[in-house]
Amino acid sequence: MSQWVFDTGDKQFESEVIERSKEVPVVVDFWAPWCGPCRTLGPLLERLATEHQGAFVLAKVNVDESPGLAQAFGISSIPMVIGLRDGKIAGEFVGALPEAGVRQFLSQLMPSEAEQLAQEGDSLHLSGRLEEAEATYRRALELDPRCDRALLGLAGVLADRGQEDDALALLDRILPGSSSRQDADRLAATIRVRQAGGGDEKALRAKVASNPDDLEARFTLGQVLAAASHYDEALEQYLEIVKRDRTFRDDGARKAMLDVFELLGSGNEVVDRYRSKLAQVLFR
Repeated sequence: MSQWVFDTGDKQFESEVIERSKEVPVVVDFWAPWCGPCRTLGPLLERLATEHQGAFVLAKVNVDESPGLAQAFGISSIPMVIGLRDGKIAGEFVGALPEAGVRQFLSQLMPSEAEQLAQEGDSLHLSGRLEEAEATYRRALELDPRCDRALLGLAGVLADRGQEDDALALLDRILPGSSSRQDADRLAATIRVRQAGGGDEKALRAKVASNPDDLEARFTLGQVLAAASHYDEALEQYLEIVKRDRTFRDDGARKAMLDVFELLGSGNEVVDRYRSKLAQVLFR
């Protein structure tokens, strides 16, 4: 074994394989000591893992010792190899492929040059080096205009600079089903909430208090509260609008609630509470 090759099993698989695949591609080799082809494929995979020096890691699963994993993945024949990226299966094959076939499999699994540049851009962005990050993301997109990680990263840089419309346009280019789509939706929701947050909170509260039917003032107050991260109060204002007039601003209050839900993420207590309240209003 080397630093790029390791044994894993039922108990460690979630952390050592699924979670790790969100950082680096993981190749899983399902094998057994009695399997003749496994004794050919296993050493080849180990040699290639060492050759690539961390571009992917190899997790070896002895199916005799980890029958639960074999069952979970529907392993009926070995050797079987599965490639994971971003926590999801990205490819697989059964049997002892020749070296050329294994290399082809790995080339499709490992990050492209554009994806590698996007990863570099992420590191630069996290360290606050926005100009360098932007240049790196743009180089990635020159190589692959559909590189989702670069689109998301560049959108984040532009949003940090206040170029929010340009950021939203980039996020729109990330296709549904992409591993970056959820993060793109969250960033887009954050931008929309931030864009809509202009107004005098104190004056708006006074207007709503004096005239509860002033839905425009109530909606603007919700936007101001959301932009200031007072999400609970903002959602209460939006919900009240939905109760009073679902058609206001072309169902804008419900859409604003969905943006806040997206921003906060599933499992958030505030989101769960207001999803329930909204459902009660919509389906009563």
